[in-house]
Amino acid sequence: MAVETRTSPGVPPLAVKGLLPWLVAVAFFMESLDTTILNTAVPVVSNALGVSVLSMKAVLASYTLSLAVFIPISGWMADRFGTRRVFAAAIGVFSLGSLLCGLMSDLHLMIACRLLQGCGGAMMVPVGRLTLVRTFSKPELIRAMSFVAIPAMVGPMLGPLAGGLIVAYLHWRMIFFLNIPVGIVGLVLVYLHLPDYRGSGFRPLDLLGLILFGSGIALLSYVLEIFGEHALSAGEVFGLLTISFALIFGYYLHARRTADPLLQLGLFRIRTFAAAVNGGFVTRLGIGGAPFLLPLLYQVGLGLTPVQSGLLIMPQAIASMSTKAVMPRLLERIGYRRLLVTNTVAIGVLLMLFATIRPGTPLWLIVVQAFGYGALPSMQYTAMNTLVYADVPETSASGASSIASTLQQLSISFGVAIAGLMTVFFVPDHARADPGAIITGLHRAFLALGLFTIGSTLVFRRLKSDDGASETRQKDIHLG
Repeated sequence: MAVETRTSPGVPPLAVKGLLPWLVAVAFFMESLDTTILNTAVPVVSNALGVSVLSMKAVLASYTLSLAVFIPISGWMADRFGTRRVFAAAIGVFSLGSLLCGLMSDLHLMIACRLLQGCGGAMMVPVGRLTLVRTFSKPELIRAMSFVAIPAMVGPMLGPLAGGLIVAYLHWRMIFFLNIPVGIVGLVLVYLHLPDYRGSGFRPLDLLGLILFGSGIALLSYVLEIFGEHALSAGEVFGLLTISFALIFGYYLHARRTADPLLQLGLFRIRTFAAAVNGGFVTRLGIGGAPFLLPLLYQVGLGLTPVQSGLLIMPQAIASMSTKAVMPRLLERIGYRRLLVTNTVAIGVLLMLFATIRPGTPLWLIVVQAFGYGALPSMQYTAMNTLVYADVPETSASGASSIASTLQQLSISFGVAIAGLMTVFFVPDHARADPGAIITGLHRAFLALGLFTIGSTLVFRRLKSDDGASETRQKDIHLG
């Protein structure tokens, strides 16, 4: 499928390129922040709505379910209706869902609005990436991706702190209303400056594939969201997982016999794409558990307040920003294979070092460790996100974006579920009243996550030393 381009009239190409990473970064920040900002406000919101805290789990899970279902069709939507129209609609739907959530005083209506919000959020990330891929040359893409990777990492880190501050000093509804002014500005900038790319040939929507894959992924995401709770028995959880995997396998069989499947599984024949997506999935399983375990370690292990715990996570956000300038030169010097292998090992070691934090650990040492941990995953995400497109034809960029974004969302859910499983395993019920036993259990969980992350280097070792070289050949590219 060829790609048609419609850029805004009268806008110089360099101005578009300078503004585009900022615009996509803001959208990424909105979407990623929303995945965690509500967590710390759950007790206050549940009290205001007159429901139990456990009932609020559905509000949190509905957003993740919506993301999982609608991300796979983002590539088809962009090819069919154009990146500008779809990206603008995504921001508009996300902002509208946020506004309605903030106005609701009924639990079921809020769940419905969170589903709407997740529908918009599902389109923002993959369509934003697709626009970057089609706007920037492959060497330029490293700088662009390293820039927009920052909010995707910083958002989940700042979410718990931001939610705690809003609940403490403002009204809980401001958690949702914060997105409105940002969304309005984003809509204006999209219509003025966002390039419009679309496929020139009509590709019908794979409706059966959407039903099979969407329902399978939604069911899997639901099980992961309620994982570790006692709402369902082990048999019920196993049954739901079996149905979920059966639906996903049914999609696999369907995709092999369909000319235009929802997700182009044939892309996994490309070595760099398969390594980036599969390696990224496994790596994120380990990294994704840290945001769940660190607040527990700081608050239970060190006796800090939620706000203090959030402040200790801030160095990670600052460090994420520091890698923007060095990534292109670093990849040019050592290549994707060496960077991904060594960096993955370093991330695993740093995860295991969190097992050394206990009462009496100097605060400055925790800050230094948090800073180092913030820098390394940021480098990892930039490398993986750009390697995805290294050898993918431009006509398949939308399909690559859909697959990469879908598996990324799944890996986040899996990462939290694995961290929860480790917590349950290492801190049994009878030991949860003993702070010492909790700290020991959390330390063991960090050790396990670190070893698991190091194991993901087996995927990146399949790369060749010159893989992704086309991404790093151009130097000194300015993105504004």
